[in-house]
Amino acid sequence: QVQLVESGGGLVQAGGSLRLSCAASGAFFSINTMDWYRQAPGKQRELVAGISSGGSANYADSVKGRFTISRDNAKNTVYLQMNSLKPEDTAVYYCHVEVSRVYKYDYWGQGTQVTVSS
Repeated sequence: QVQLVESGGGLVQAGGSLRLSCAASGAFFSINTMDWYRQAPGKQRELVAGISSGGSANYADSVKGRFTISRDNAKNTVYLQMNSLKPEDTAVYYCHVEVSRVYKYDYWGQGTQVTVSS
């Protein structure tokens, strides 16, 4: 089974930075897309950023210009560099990957808490 291990969350003051990482391990031929979602209390989970196997990235409007998603295919790891953090960025951030074995499968990380204080 594929496992996603997230790290990098924590408490930071507004304007600060954090870098999240998510490392995938397990049985798969390749990783297709790698994404970061977040979910704040009482809200739906939303896509923050995604990156294709070729490195094409997309971002939610709310984080454009502040967050950067990247991936290291050799390490099967995706990163989310978060700069100029705002209190509204506070959420549990979840890594999501789509992998290929015989078919395509997707997996979720355990989530990492990001709290941005005022």
